[in-house]
Amino acid sequence: MEYNYLGRSNLTVSKICLGTMHFGKMTDENESFRIMDRALEMGINFFDTANVYGGVTGRTEEIMGRWFKQGNGRRENVVLASKVYNDMVREGTYVPNDGKGISAYKVRKHLEDSLRRLQTDHLDLYQVHHIDRRITGEEFWSTFERVINNGDITYVGTSNFPGWGLAKFQMLAQQRGTLGIVSEQTQYNLLNRIPELEVLPAAEEFGIGLMAYMPLAGGLLTGKKNSVPGSRTNSVEQEYGIGLTENQQLEQFSKLCREIGEYEHIVAIAWTLANPVVSSAIVGVRTVSHLDHLERAAALTLDDETMRRLDEIFNINHGRPLQSKPAPEAYSW
Repeated sequence: MEYNYLGRSNLTVSKICLGTMHFGKMTDENESFRIMDRALEMGINFFDTANVYGGVTGRTEEIMGRWFKQGNGRRENVVLASKVYNDMVREGTYVPNDGKGISAYKVRKHLEDSLRRLQTDHLDLYQVHHIDRRITGEEFWSTFERVINNGDITYVGTSNFPGWGLAKFQMLAQQRGTLGIVSEQTQYNLLNRIPELEVLPAAEEFGIGLMAYMPLAGGLLTGKKNSVPGSRTNSVEQEYGIGLTENQQLEQFSKLCREIGEYEHIVAIAWTLANPVVSSAIVGVRTVSHLDHLERAAALTLDDETMRRLDEIFNINHGRPLQSKPAPEAYSW
């Protein structure tokens, strides 16, 4: 397994991060245990979860907590990341201070609950799952500084933040003389290159490492020719407005992968990791077999010609001459 520093922190994480969103929902506990055991054997030391994962809120964290409880270095060898922001009550139920968003009150309560479910005394990375446009910078940073000082978390990360949000909160952290945000988790893959316009440049400017989720676009970049109705890939087809059947773009991608002798999912992940801002690619697996070959994705360096051809196939600006430039050049002239 290959490793990177997480942003400008001195924390070392595997280039492949184990995504656990399916644990407890599409993957039962026994298989989840096998996946985590195999991931550690492969050298994957970075596990990402969230308090809302698992179909029933908290279920994924509970499964992971029971796995950690088995001992034998499981918790000690994992850089553990979870998230806070979303509603943790049943749909249709109103509980003041527990809706979407963050506050000092809510973070304290939800962090205590996550630690209890995960059966650990701290999180290595605690991520704000979405931007809360209402919270003040003072409340944001005083809240996270407190839980860091208490030893409940080690680093702060964000998820689904816009470029301006990263700039705003990182500049406030600099003014307070603290490390601030070390990571931003965003959806980034060959079919979704929108983060290249604002999020990636902001992350690079402020020393924030990108955790790219859905590097395989929910299965669209794995060489599949069709999807099963109701499957994750089928739902992403509808979300992206892209069909697998007779898709010329994806056929060109598969042809290129055959020419260089690599699997589609390996090339897709390697392309994501090729961006120097990306610290780790989050791969959400449902079975142990989904971990196969991921070491290759972390180690593979795509040559310049392959990168050029991938840019042609997945051109973010549909042929505009400035397609390789970041914002604002990419859309201003």
